[in-house]
Amino acid sequence: MGGTSMTDPTTDPATDPVVQTGAAPASGGATFTVTFQPSGRRGSAAAGTDLLSVSRGLGVEIESACGGKGTCKKCRVRIESAPESLSPPTDVERNALGAEGLAAGMRLACQSRIVGDVKVFVPETSRRTRQVVRKEAGKRTVPLAPAVKTYPVKLEVPTMRDATADAERLLSGLEVQHGLTGLEFDFPVLQTLPSACRDGSWDLVAIVWEDRKIVEVRAAADARPVLGLAVDVGTTTIAAYLCDLTTGAILTTESAMNPQVAFGDDLIARLHYVIHHEGGLQELQRTVMGEVNNLAAKAAATASAAVTDIFDVVMVGNTAMHHLLLGLDTRALGVAPFTPAIAGPVDTLASAVGLTFNLGCRLHVLPVEAGFVGADNVAVIIAEEPYKQDKVLLILDIGTNGELVLGNRERMLSTSCATGPAFEGSHVEFGMRAAPGAIERIRIDPKTLEMRFKVIGVEGWNTEHRPEEMGACGICGSGIIEAAGEMAKAKVILENGNMNPDLQSDRMIYEDGKPRKFVIARAEETALGRPITVGIKDIRSLQLAKAALRAGEEILLRRYGVEKPDGVVMAGAFGTYIGKHHALAIGMLPEIEPDIVTSVGNAAGDGARYALLNLEKRREAAWAARKTEFVELATDPDFLEEYVRAMNFHPEADIPED
Repeated sequence: MGGTSMTDPTTDPATDPVVQTGAAPASGGATFTVTFQPSGRRGSAAAGTDLLSVSRGLGVEIESACGGKGTCKKCRVRIESAPESLSPPTDVERNALGAEGLAAGMRLACQSRIVGDVKVFVPETSRRTRQVVRKEAGKRTVPLAPAVKTYPVKLEVPTMRDATADAERLLSGLEVQHGLTGLEFDFPVLQTLPSACRDGSWDLVAIVWEDRKIVEVRAAADARPVLGLAVDVGTTTIAAYLCDLTTGAILTTESAMNPQVAFGDDLIARLHYVIHHEGGLQELQRTVMGEVNNLAAKAAATASAAVTDIFDVVMVGNTAMHHLLLGLDTRALGVAPFTPAIAGPVDTLASAVGLTFNLGCRLHVLPVEAGFVGADNVAVIIAEEPYKQDKVLLILDIGTNGELVLGNRERMLSTSCATGPAFEGSHVEFGMRAAPGAIERIRIDPKTLEMRFKVIGVEGWNTEHRPEEMGACGICGSGIIEAAGEMAKAKVILENGNMNPDLQSDRMIYEDGKPRKFVIARAEETALGRPITVGIKDIRSLQLAKAALRAGEEILLRRYGVEKPDGVVMAGAFGTYIGKHHALAIGMLPEIEPDIVTSVGNAAGDGARYALLNLEKRREAAWAARKTEFVELATDPDFLEEYVRAMNFHPEADIPED
């Protein structure tokens, strides 16, 4: 972490405001005290450490979409100590903050290095707020045939005439009573087997993985559950589904932001961090596995169980997340031809990657397809099953990255494209994640240009409240898409994305005599004390993202040999909350009828859950990963042409009132 690390592993920065941070300096080195407000977190850090690294070590959450490279300009802080407590402003800071901002004490945390005791204030706009994670489990299910099963077995009590060893006695009983042969013991089971047999009066339950390994033996009267955990590790969010392996029921769902966002919002930033920071790979793996352990503990507590009741885990994620959670070398993923370390499924002990569940708990990770089409896409495929259908489906898993699948039982194609930065606010002036205070829905009256919007955490539209009650802080991805669609419909922006120069409105902000921004929320409706706008630069960022997605769709359609899909499935938490009419209005989808577009929620999470509950689904996943043809957009000769064409909006698209 750029020279910053926790020196007391027993101290929790979330609960203790005074934490020592920073490795011990070399002989003659220096450490200085750093205090963050308004949290009051304080610690010591080695001279030369940047403020962003210190904030990570102290648990102070500062926005940094670029992972500290100085490109996103979101880690703005105000220095309340002498300017000499930090290194001089860099060229990046001078360009981002200007002379006025620097004079007011503003700095970029990633650019500012400690040279003295420093006090730092983190403004509201720079604090990373807790995202609203919308990854509920779907209602669909699969036949129950899990990898981990329970087998009741009654054994004869040893006698002087029959002193067969406990292990051999159990193996014989399982063969006679259940036809299981060739079983092996996990060694820890052998250590507890004698007491389990006698405490249970030889009336036992054997817990067996894939009918090969005995992972636990307990008394038949032991009422503890046998649980499994399906985990979808997304670039931005993590969702965990705790299931009963004996009934298939979903007991509870827990979700959280992926703590790796502290190292960068996008995959490239995290891969860059791994390459340029010694121990970066291990750090990112520990970070994500720590959060999975936390989610599992919360889920188990909600279900009145313990994490030691978890015997099987299935995890999915895009290829970069897959490598980072397994601790695999990611260097090859950052350069062409983006070769993964392994493509096939992975089976190992859960403890091998830092999961603290039952000692015998297994981990299964679904296969990946290519460098940027990962196990999460395979999970979507086995959830939606295009390979069992005659109609040609276009499946869009829209998150921080866009992954596309097109096909049916005859053939399946897939590709990926970078979409998340604009959709999730990283390249939008007032963009933010789906957290309380984010504008998520927008409606514009085409005649009067009057605005209606909804804010996460506030019930109803702004027209139903006093202005000061709205407290908007920014706009999340679904709000940005709706804003663009509504602005196109109302002729605020033209088909090419430019602001309409003929439009007269007090919501239009002019710069150098040209319309550059449109006011979504007036100053009195925000928590910022100034208007929230969508400007021409924001529209351009959205155009780049949606054009990449649309170009990918058109390339797949052309490769498949059809003009339009028979159905479109929008998956992923973000995809679920995109209004299909607005998606069509901004040209994000092919020119199709809205009624063939459906949203299915977190299909990747559903696929992981299916693979947890049904071994056949794991085999389907391995088959689907091999069968699906990956299309590399970067080398497709038609991509640039399709990309340019896809930049336009479609103001004629029908957006119904609601």
